[in-house]
Amino acid sequence: MPVPSRLLSLPSHLLLGIAGSLRRHPQRVAASLAALLLGTGVTAFGVAPLAPDAADLPVRQVLEAVQPLPMQPQTDALSDFRFNLFRTESTRSSDSADALLKRLNLNDAAAATYLRKDPNAQLILAGRPGKTVTVEASDSQQLLKLSMRWPSDDETRFNRLVIERSASGFSSRIETAPYTRSARLASGSIETSLFAATDEARIPDGVGVQIAEIFSGDIDFRRALRKGDRFNVVYETLEADGEALRTARVLSAEFVNAGKSYQAMWFQPEGQDAAGAPNKGGYYTLDGQSLRRAYLSSPVEFSRISSGFSMRFHPILQKWRAHLGTDFAATTGTPARTIGDGVVSFAGVQNGYGNVVFIKHRDNHETVYAHLSKVSVQNGQSVSQGQTIGLVGSSGWATGPHLHFEVRVNGTQQDPMTMAKQSNTIPVAATALPQFRQLASGVKNQLQAAATISQTRAE
Repeated sequence: MPVPSRLLSLPSHLLLGIAGSLRRHPQRVAASLAALLLGTGVTAFGVAPLAPDAADLPVRQVLEAVQPLPMQPQTDALSDFRFNLFRTESTRSSDSADALLKRLNLNDAAAATYLRKDPNAQLILAGRPGKTVTVEASDSQQLLKLSMRWPSDDETRFNRLVIERSASGFSSRIETAPYTRSARLASGSIETSLFAATDEARIPDGVGVQIAEIFSGDIDFRRALRKGDRFNVVYETLEADGEALRTARVLSAEFVNAGKSYQAMWFQPEGQDAAGAPNKGGYYTLDGQSLRRAYLSSPVEFSRISSGFSMRFHPILQKWRAHLGTDFAATTGTPARTIGDGVVSFAGVQNGYGNVVFIKHRDNHETVYAHLSKVSVQNGQSVSQGQTIGLVGSSGWATGPHLHFEVRVNGTQQDPMTMAKQSNTIPVAATALPQFRQLASGVKNQLQAAATISQTRAE
């Protein structure tokens, strides 16, 4: 233990006395010494480093010769290196095999010949244009692999055409694979119409149709839209190898019409119904009220009303008379659907109605679907809401293709638009409320995120 400098200045006989006391009472002396040091203003101490100072260490310089690798093998390796290129294009109505390959930056006469002759390969240019073609090519612009995807009749799977080059030449095959589901967020603002807004936002028409269907009980999309109305939507797409081929269900949506906000979400309770089948899903407000009413507002998907429930000048009889139904302008072949569950009471030809279907519903309600080009149901058949019962046409007393639609209560025609709004809704079952509320909380965040898309685009 180092001796403090103050003790070294003491006389020798005192030092000898301290030494003897230290041997007899070491603890007592150590305590007294500590008190002495603290009482004399010792306020700092340090510990000497155990390692030597780096500045005092010797320095050595080591030199070693490095033999460079020979350059020729490296050059030979680079000359033998090959890389593949990938490119994607959409087919055009004016395309030939040569034109498509040229646009894909390929210079391959053998590949062009194969595309012209192979039955599978001819699917690329057959039918409607706009198919997405992806190729893998060598650095010498030769085709190594080509693939193309398109929807199949099975809504859960897609078709894939694959053409590959091998040492023996080209081969082709058609295979199927399951879709992958992906959620997309989008938003838009109304300037002229709903579909103009969805086009501007690059939203598929199928999504626009669903938005109109979801909120049809609260918003008249044919007459009540205002400039500045806006919408946010989260929808599902079915993708094939990363390419969106189908538009699936709208998962949630918000529409602001004339300053009032309407929100909806898709919800399918877990478990089974009383009959043992999986519970049916539907659209609900975020507080749990069903948007599914007893009647749909329209017997065709979102379409223009050409003649409403009112007096009109009859185009064939050439006189004013009450129009006791609603005419929906639609092209020949457009599916006509029943607006509610019921039983077909008549399906056939009848006077000025032409091909017509009558459906009986509950509470003495009846609906009529006239001027069809094709009838798809039979007398006595049970039908469910939204089921296709025929195709739009111009049979009977019609000057052009459209669907004449009537709603009758106790045999008297009623305004179809009023009937749809007055039909009842059903809330979420009490047993499913916890699951619903948990999902609704996430939906609010999704719709807020979708809203930021239009804000970002505007900025």
